Amino acid sequence: MQTSSTQPRRAAAAAFVGTTIEFYDFYIYATAAALILGQVFFPSSDPTVNTLAAFGTFAVGFIARPLAGMVFGHLGDRLGRKKMLLLTIVLMGLATTGIGLLPSYASAGIWAPIGLVALRIIQGISVGGEWGGAVLMASEHAPARRKTFYASFAQLGSPAGLLLALIAFRLVTSLEPAQFADWGWRLPFLASGVLMLIGLVIRFGVDESPEFKEVAKRGATAQYPVAQVIRTCWRQILFAACAVTIGSAGFFFTNTFMITYVTQYQGISRATILDCLFVVTLLQFISQPLSALLAERMGEGRFLMLTALLSMVMPYPMFVLVGTQNIVLMTLGIAMAVVTLSGLYAVIAGYMAQAFPTHLRYSGISLAYQLICAIAGGTTPIIGTLLASHFAGQWLPLALFFTLLSAVSLFGVCGLARLRGEHSALPQPAI
Repeated sequence: MQTSSTQPRRAAAAAFVGTTIEFYDFYIYATAAALILGQVFFPSSDPTVNTLAAFGTFAVGFIARPLAGMVFGHLGDRLGRKKMLLLTIVLMGLATTGIGLLPSYASAGIWAPIGLVALRIIQGISVGGEWGGAVLMASEHAPARRKTFYASFAQLGSPAGLLLALIAFRLVTSLEPAQFADWGWRLPFLASGVLMLIGLVIRFGVDESPEFKEVAKRGATAQYPVAQVIRTCWRQILFAACAVTIGSAGFFFTNTFMITYVTQYQGISRATILDCLFVVTLLQFISQPLSALLAERMGEGRFLMLTALLSMVMPYPMFVLVGTQNIVLMTLGIAMAVVTLSGLYAVIAGYMAQAFPTHLRYSGISLAYQLICAIAGGTTPIIGTLLASHFAGQWLPLALFFTLLSAVSLFGVCGLARLRGEHSALPQPAI
């Protein structure tokens, strides 16, 4: 039996491992979509058609996330956080492993891409339900003054998952091209089954959130939490969604769009930018827990406002340094922007969670986060590509777009700073 003193650490570890697995699965799909999935599941004489079809299935995952946030938010506020986290990790593990086992279009015809889309939807549902529960299990187990730091471990899964995905595909792309196309690309997907079992073992050892157990004990769970949180906490949802904008969209700007920008408009090799992003992601992984500790010392609201303001400035030196085409300076420029926005990303989870009452918290933060992921996360690479094409040779419009995303986050943080304490005054359900 675990003592109460060990549960916060186990909850933080479970949140980190679980979100790492979820994001690993999400990122390996994105990488495979760019490299091979179009060729395997959507064969065409035009390579562009192959790639667009594969990226179309990638977008399906984003469409599923807001709906999943509502469904799992409802269930998490009704039945508990732990049950939902066990379910999401099983869903993701089975879906990702299933993709690795799917027959190709040449073997199964139209059923191959249909199966791919179905499994991709399940992946999106899993990610949409995972994040809110992981944040709450970590923060609601944490001591009162350490909630921001413990909640940041759920956010740490994003760079950790990306690092694992990059390593996995570096290994399999070293195979002969024919071997990679035939079976090598499947190995990172099949590895998800092993990761799923590890995650399940860790999560089974964590108790249900003590704050949720207290609500359930009093019989104070909401009957329709999603409807109630929209009706009573719509301002918190709005400001929380705005606050996390650069934390979501910024990564797709630096990790997805930037690859296209430097290879097509700067003439830099793909290997060079991938090496840069690997180092940047490693720095992000190291800096996020430090950001959470710093935020606890100086005050979360003040820290978030500072990082949002700095994020408004960072794209300008980033593009100047990227324009040098020197790998060290490029890495420095991108790292400056990523470390800054990831500081906001690390801290915002615990901060926005405290803006909602416990009995509506899973629904509230899931709605806010998954909505902005679908809107800003999914469209940022597209908008960046359109701007780069229209203003060829000019980086200023791209930097201004990054500044705009950061300004939206600053607006949201300022709004949350005023509303975060209001949940204690909201009417509680009758026992």
